[in-house]
Amino acid sequence: MSDATTQANAPQVRSGEAAPFIYFDNAPAYGIKGGMVEVELTARALVPNFSGGPVTAEVVPTARLRCSPVAAARLIDALNRALDLPKRLKPTEAPAAVAAAGDKLN
Repeated sequence: MSDATTQANAPQVRSGEAAPFIYFDNAPAYGIKGGMVEVELTARALVPNFSGGPVTAEVVPTARLRCSPVAAARLIDALNRALDLPKRLKPTEAPAAVAAAGDKLN
């Protein structure tokens, strides 16, 4: 399907100020139940130690994605297109703070 056809058939989307931002590092669990796709999303979270010990990290769930197989295919297509964008855009340098960032904890 061409982009013009896709845009002509796309539903109107209202402004989403109240929509949550979902950040995740991994999608470690997935399955299908009752014909619906299920994906668990997780992220690494820093846990402070208020008694003076070191900061630790733990993996926590951030979202539970449930959708139809058609919606899952559309999500896959959107992610693939997003990953392809840097190939089509002019390359830029990463900010120094991002390039210097590592996995170091406090």
